[in-house]
Amino acid sequence: MLLEGKIFAITGGASGIGKAAALEAARQGADVAITDLVSAEAVQQLLREIGDLGRRSLYYRGDVALAETALGFMAAIESQLGGLDVFVSNAGICPFHAFLDLPAETLRQTVEVNLLGAYFMVQEAARFMVRQGRGGAIIAVSSISALVGGAYQTHYTPTKAGVHSLMQSTAIALGPHGIRCNSVLPGTIRTPINADDLADETKAQGLIDRIPLGRLGEPEDLAGPIVFLGSSLAGYVTGAALLVDGGCFVNLQ
Repeated sequence: MLLEGKIFAITGGASGIGKAAALEAARQGADVAITDLVSAEAVQQLLREIGDLGRRSLYYRGDVALAETALGFMAAIESQLGGLDVFVSNAGICPFHAFLDLPAETLRQTVEVNLLGAYFMVQEAARFMVRQGRGGAIIAVSSISALVGGAYQTHYTPTKAGVHSLMQSTAIALGPHGIRCNSVLPGTIRTPINADDLADETKAQGLIDRIPLGRLGEPEDLAGPIVFLGSSLAGYVTGAALLVDGGCFVNLQ
């Protein structure tokens, strides 16, 4: 029960890494707030599962690329759950595309969701935590792509590097308030964001061959590290980046 009595909020929580982290937070004793773009009906099963674990939950529908979504989400958390202890910026998109003919709109949308959306949400969560005066933890889901390049990710990798950098800077800015800021850097994780790409079995096997642990990641592989960083076990950890990639990054030879 690493998060017992805590209030945990996450963006992009309806599926993939976000859903797995939300459920694990509930298992670890937290009440859970989720925002995403799907309909309220689409998350009812997830909310029921959280309730079956004896925890409260809420869902707020909104687009993280819009600053007003952050305001609305935090207001809903305050009115319905009464506070905020752990915030996870997870929402993101990765529309794979070649560099030379990348449409400006694809670049703009990726930056707005992945980087500006993270900034808006982290800023409002931090303001909430500062008002409360009891500290807190902020975790951003960056990517191994913050550290390496990708021919079809030239618009994506800079946003994930930016999210990692945001956590480094907010760790300094928010440390005096007792708020810790860290990032997790997933490798290749089977989620809806890359389902079409990984449907190519030859390509998927090529990725697996580079991973020392011999498999692609699952959303649940991120849930534990996220909960750890949000818990008191990581009470002296801030400004850090935790790779969760099965060893892919270090496998250079």
